Amino acid sequence: MAAEEPTDDSLTQWYSSRIGKPDTADEARGYLLFALGVVLGIVGVGLLISNDLEGPVPQWPVVLAAVALILLIAGPLIRLPLRPLANVLVYLGALLGLAAVPWFVTAYPGWRDSASMIIGLYSAGLLIMAVGGVFVPILGKNAEREAEIARQQAEIESQQEELSYQRERLEELQDALEDAEADEEDLAAVIDEIRAKQADTVADEADLAARLEAIRASQARFELYQDRGDQWRWRLRHRNGNVIGDSGEGYTRKHNAQKGMQSVRRNALGATVMHIEREEEVPEEDEEFEPVVELESQGTYEIHEDAEGKYRWRLRHDNGNIIADSGEGYSSASNARRAVTRIREYAAPADYLRFDPVGFEVYRDAAEEWRWRLVHRNGNILADSGEGYSRRNDARRAADRLRERIDDLEFEVFEDNAGEYRWRLTGGNDRIVADSGEGYSSRSGVEEAVERIQNYAPDARILDIGRAAFEVFEDKAGEFRWRLRHRNGNILADSGEGYTERNKAYDAIESVKRNAPNAEEERV
Repeated sequence: MAAEEPTDDSLTQWYSSRIGKPDTADEARGYLLFALGVVLGIVGVGLLISNDLEGPVPQWPVVLAAVALILLIAGPLIRLPLRPLANVLVYLGALLGLAAVPWFVTAYPGWRDSASMIIGLYSAGLLIMAVGGVFVPILGKNAEREAEIARQQAEIESQQEELSYQRERLEELQDALEDAEADEEDLAAVIDEIRAKQADTVADEADLAARLEAIRASQARFELYQDRGDQWRWRLRHRNGNVIGDSGEGYTRKHNAQKGMQSVRRNALGATVMHIEREEEVPEEDEEFEPVVELESQGTYEIHEDAEGKYRWRLRHDNGNIIADSGEGYSSASNARRAVTRIREYAAPADYLRFDPVGFEVYRDAAEEWRWRLVHRNGNILADSGEGYSRRNDARRAADRLRERIDDLEFEVFEDNAGEYRWRLTGGNDRIVADSGEGYSSRSGVEEAVERIQNYAPDARILDIGRAAFEVFEDKAGEFRWRLRHRNGNILADSGEGYTERNKAYDAIESVKRNAPNAEEERV
């Protein structure tokens, strides 16, 4: 029987008022049975003592004692919070034991004939009560423990299944993350390519804007005047006051001077440059020449993909020689083709930068700021400005100040975070006015670089880079090479091979100038 909740009956009320509030109805009921057993036991013992102990077994003392023993055992067991099965066995055992009592009464005094059965029935009741009150709780506790262990094992298995599921989900998420990272890398590559195209477009727009600006806005003016000999002359004077060109001869009539001036206006724009090494080689003034005409190119641009998956171009002469190549790879064939377009535009008008043995290059960087760098004829950059300037003249003046004050300036030699040695020059306001531009593996190496700058800088010429310029330099193997450098510092093309003599490098440049502008393009 399951433990009953306490009810508001007379027994429970009496128990609550005399002993305490019961937790269950069995608590009050068990106490009543226990108390009744005590009373019956006392009465039975008293009757037994009052009878003759040496005579036959007395009837009523035995009955009372038998009933009292059952009640004394059943009462405390019923009060305990036992399992339903234990309570059922206690009640069942009590009923069997009590059933033996009336059997004894009806069989008395000849009960000895059936004594074994009466005593057996009574003992069976006591044994069942003992099983319900002692063994069932113990075995039930073990069963509960086994059930709890089984429940925990089932929970562990469930958790293991959940953990396995979570691991599978984690692997799926990791695979998805790897796919996302791969997609991100692909997207980054596409973005880099778009940015490169955009940078090329911006550079092309800047070049076009510079060309339009140069065409539309001159920094000089023609001045027409009559000299002391009453002859008419003209001169072209820059706004800084320098005379950058004049008529060279006088005209008897003003009209003729104006015609000469107009001829210069028409022919100066687009005129080619002829480099003459010595003055005695200058042609006579009356020597005629044919204007340069566009000749059919004897070269072909070849765009190819190298072993690293980069796209490159090379300009191959009809005789099979490669007279120029890109010097660097591009992420796509379209970028390589755009580079070819720039070479077509820049190569022919590009001027020479002659370093003897060094020279200051004044150029505009990718951020549209003007900078200077000190370049040796072997191509090494000995120093750079360290900062950009908004105007070309500011960069030139900074280079002039370095040339003039080189002996008074103090070079600071230091070790950078990468463990390389560098030098720098700072102005009075702690601004860096020049630095090494590159690191050296030893302090002695950077000190030798400082000494070279101190020796070369005062006599170095300042060379302006237009949109692009050819540089001829001597490499470490003692061979002469050329490279076409954009004004932002990028190398647009190089010779790809070395020449034993400097003049051969210049001849190679002239071949590029002739063949690059209108060479056809093919994919190999």
